[in-house]
Amino acid sequence: MDLQIRGRKAIVCASTRGLGRACAASLAREGVHVVINGRSPDSAAAAARELAAETGGAVRAIAADINTDAGRAALVSACPDADILVTNNEGPAPGRFVDWEREDYLRAIEANMLAPALLIRALLPGMRARRFGRIVNITSAMVKSPSPAMGLSTSARTGLTALCKAISREVVADNVTINNLLPERFDTDRQRFMAERMVREQGLGYEEARQRIVDTIAAGRLGQPREFGDACAFLCSAQAGYLSGQNLQLDGGSYRGVF
Repeated sequence: MDLQIRGRKAIVCASTRGLGRACAASLAREGVHVVINGRSPDSAAAAARELAAETGGAVRAIAADINTDAGRAALVSACPDADILVTNNEGPAPGRFVDWEREDYLRAIEANMLAPALLIRALLPGMRARRFGRIVNITSAMVKSPSPAMGLSTSARTGLTALCKAISREVVADNVTINNLLPERFDTDRQRFMAERMVREQGLGYEEARQRIVDTIAAGRLGQPREFGDACAFLCSAQAGYLSGQNLQLDGGSYRGVF
């Protein structure tokens, strides 16, 4: 399928590795001019070179911390007329409710609600004026199926979800869509971190810890990042113009609910 976005411009946040990188790669393969983002100038530049070689696309790197006003401004300045925005950011570490202090909540809200919301605010007027915009937030399966250990992530990302649902109803008339991708159990550094945490806390071997993670997935395997990236690319397509305000779970069929 031709997604009809060749020549469009995209900003993909936190995209030097993991699911953000997978989204950047899928968009670049579709002929989108992609600006990727990371905090380290060296890793961002290296990722851009690798993605360009891998996809044959146009990929530019911007080193910026999107948790700061200066970082967001630098990213927006690099592509002020972006047609596509994929927001992404590192989530809070797992923990316990009794251990979280006020500062922990503020950091979570800054990174996983305010940073994406302010990027959306900066780019949304131009998308509406040009009558094309695709905004995809990478959130978490925990938004719909909260876990006690992931309470910080769940609370901040759910706030972003509610805000974007409200906005989506207004902007879709201008052919601007806002959707959320809710990943769980993809084969990325995040799952390696979770397996290593189980090794430390439960005294397991690494392979046993990894297998226990796999055993929680209905599909019986970890998701592959390219599967996630291609789902993101479809949400950014011309064909997805009637799909907005939705939460798409990519979890190998593991979610037990109906809605």
